[in-house]
Parts: sequence; C-alpha cells; structure tokens
Amino acid sequence: MPASKIVNEQEVMRWFEEGKTYQWMVAEYKRKYNIDTVPSLWGNFRRRRGLERRTLRDDELLPWGMKDEHRWLFPAQMLRAEARRRAGKVLRPEEEKRVDSFIDRLKRDGLVVHYDIDTKEGFFYVPARPGIDTDLIHKPKVKTSPRLRAD
Repeated sequence: MPASKIVNEQEVMRWFEEGKTYQWMVAEYKRKYNIDTVPSLWGNFRRRRGLERRTLRDDELLPWGMKDEHRWLFPAQMLRAEARRRAGKVLRPEEEKRVDSFIDRLKRDGLVVHYDIDTKEGFFYVPARPGIDTDLIHKPKVKTSPRLRAD
C-alpha cells in the first residue's frame, strides 16, 4: 500500500471541522507541502475517519435527476443551501443572505422553482399551485432523483 500523502491528520481534521472545501484542501496542500492531491483523496479520508458527509441528499427540495450542465445553476445551488440549513448546518453569512433573498423573492412573487431536464435552461420560476406547491419547488408527480434519501 502506498504511503499516505497526508502529512498532518490533526490539521486535516481541523479543516473538516472548519468546513474547508476539498478544492481548498487541494490548493493548500500544494501551497504548504508542495504535494499534489485530488478532491477524492479528501473524500476518502473523510469516509475512512467516519466523518459526516459534506453533501446532503434532500429529495424534497431536489427531487429531480439533473443534467450535469444544470447541477450548478443558481436555483440548484440555492435549493441545496436551503436543504443544508434545514438539516441544521450553518451556512456562511454571505450564503445565508443569498438564500434568504432567493426565498423572499419566491414568496413575494408567489413563485416556485420548476425543473425541466429536456430544456437548455433547466430551471424556471413558475406560479405556485395553491395547496400543491407548499414549499419552494413545483412538486413533480414522480421524483426522478437517482439517489433518493434513505430515510
């Protein structure tokens, strides 16, 4: 088995506690130790140490299987951030402000997020259907998320 590229496990554990991103860890290891790493190294470290997943699956706010080109569009980012907040995660102040503004605008305008995989745009804002769309999204008839939440 090859030697670990991780120089200081306590330092890495602290980075996870501080919420540093995998990309930040890759850049910091290159800067500090001149060691090239990849994001999967940090994900594997997290899994082996039994640390909590960094991403959150929430098929109530993101019930769709999405095209890769749609995954990082603004509505998806905001819905993921709100899912993290609902799960008790602390958002960065600037992220919290963006999510609050996003939700305020939807509520003020009576809109919800709709996703259509077969379009270039992917996401649209549509009028909320009374009694059906009670959250932030246009509820699909069937969830198409490839990995539904286990609970």
